[in-house]
Amino acid sequence: MENYQNVLFPYAYNILGSRTLAQDAIQEVMAKYFSGSTSEVNNPEAYLKRAVINQSINLKKKNQKTISSEEVWLPEPVATDHTDKNIIQENILSYSLLFLLEQLNPKERAVFILKEAFAYKHKEIAEVLSCSVPYSRKLLSRARSKVRGADQSSATIPQADAPAVQIDKYLTAIRNRDLETLQSLLSEDVALYADGGEAVKVVQHICNGRPDVSDLLMYVYQKFQQSQIVQSAIVNHQPALLFYEDQLLKACQVYHFDRNGQRIKRICNILDPEKLKNID
Repeated sequence: MENYQNVLFPYAYNILGSRTLAQDAIQEVMAKYFSGSTSEVNNPEAYLKRAVINQSINLKKKNQKTISSEEVWLPEPVATDHTDKNIIQENILSYSLLFLLEQLNPKERAVFILKEAFAYKHKEIAEVLSCSVPYSRKLLSRARSKVRGADQSSATIPQADAPAVQIDKYLTAIRNRDLETLQSLLSEDVALYADGGEAVKVVQHICNGRPDVSDLLMYVYQKFQQSQIVQSAIVNHQPALLFYEDQLLKACQVYHFDRNGQRIKRICNILDPEKLKNID
């Protein structure tokens, strides 16, 4: 059973953007599967994948929120810098891509993920979603168009050491109140998104542009983070900073860099305790 859960988790998580909901979807499907008759199922893994994918689509429809809404909803982060026996890490999408996929409807998202992350053929996608091959192609075309239109660079994340070095410079600049250096590390169109869920009131949900974002970063650090312990991490294959207070994780900031890995284009600041509880 545990092996099935390991295989199924990336499908559910990538569609839902939530580790908690992904686990709920898998548990419900597994419970139904093992409580019923399985004698007619020739390929249990394929059967469970299809069931989990469709269960995840249904859950996403019920819970979907978009990044363009006034109240920002950010995906639940997953640490990918250490071994987790419950996660096949190479199948977990980058945080930036998950962020962009929030703009898609659940079926567009599922088709995009099955094609791009799992290399499904359209015939296989059509079988999983009980639709026609032409409709699968149409959904993929719409999804790709929306993702490319939002940010063409977000599907590929620099894997060089440059981002890690830049993160060190970034944190040092904030600690030293060095506004000039901080701004040199941000792109002109940098954007900051903050998600506190229902429990944490954030200073600002969305902030755009180098001057405003740098001022907000300085303010938040001096007001809230100065006394916290900061730890670097890799979250969904991207550089991140974790902020701890009394050994409790209070914030996770995930950074998306430009193609050269030199300037930060987007900062996703997750403060919702429900989304932080599993990252360790």
